[in-house]
Amino acid sequence: MSAQSRQSASSELGEFLKSRRAALRPEEVGIAPHPTRRRVTGLRREELAMLAGVSITHYTRLEQGRATGVSDSVLEAIARTLRLGVDETAHLKDLARPATATSRPAPPRTEHAGSSARQLLAAMTEIPALVLDRRSDVLAWNRLGHALLAGHLAADSPDTPATRPNLTRMLFLDERYQALYPDRDEEAQLAVASLRLVAGRHKDDRALAELVGQLAMLSPEFAASWARHPVRTCTSGPKRLRHPLVGTMELSFENLLIPGPAGQRLIAYTAEPGSPSDAALRLLAAWGMAEAGKSALTGLADA
Repeated sequence: MSAQSRQSASSELGEFLKSRRAALRPEEVGIAPHPTRRRVTGLRREELAMLAGVSITHYTRLEQGRATGVSDSVLEAIARTLRLGVDETAHLKDLARPATATSRPAPPRTEHAGSSARQLLAAMTEIPALVLDRRSDVLAWNRLGHALLAGHLAADSPDTPATRPNLTRMLFLDERYQALYPDRDEEAQLAVASLRLVAGRHKDDRALAELVGQLAMLSPEFAASWARHPVRTCTSGPKRLRHPLVGTMELSFENLLIPGPAGQRLIAYTAEPGSPSDAALRLLAAWGMAEAGKSALTGLADA
């Protein structure tokens, strides 16, 4: 890890701990209100250290990113005191243990969906599906996945890194993609929280750092949300979409990790059989087939 990356990781750790200390009121952890006005919001460092059974010196060094070799037991005691969830605890451990490699990080490698993943997508003719990398770049999608999420983009846009869509970037910067989500604010918060988890695990990912920097510069909303340091992951659940062609749909999604070191995943969307949303997906699939037929005829005419 480069010196700059180590400094950034230390800063992230301190910001995360401070944000969680500030969110916890003293009375929530059994500390009686002080008769004089408190100068800090939430728990003080010394209060957190006392409750976690950690020396104030050790905790201060940890929050300043100067502690090394921090044990799981110490991190878990701090997590319990701060009432962190499972995702937040994992994130704390990721930030507290930056990579130790001193060599220069390798240049970003262009990722592509594997042939087997593409074959699987093509076979899923009635289910919208796409393959994403860990940064939420779209590496591939099937016809219905493209029609559902980004019919305003070229179908082959994931094939070229320069035009490859990124779902998080689109959620903050693409008005047509934003319009798909009636609950767009909630969707945006989850996207930031998921990106935080990934950033904690992959501190030397230059492409990820560039994405975060770009979004922070171009979207005040993203910058404000990122500064709050939310942490959360979501691998399945409901998704409500308002499609410009077929209307509002109530769908379920599954986020499936593709085996391998790259962290790619397949996301598929389904609707309750026989529901209005199921009918809407079938209508969208028929529209996609018709558009594909038109494109094929145009190609033959131009040949």
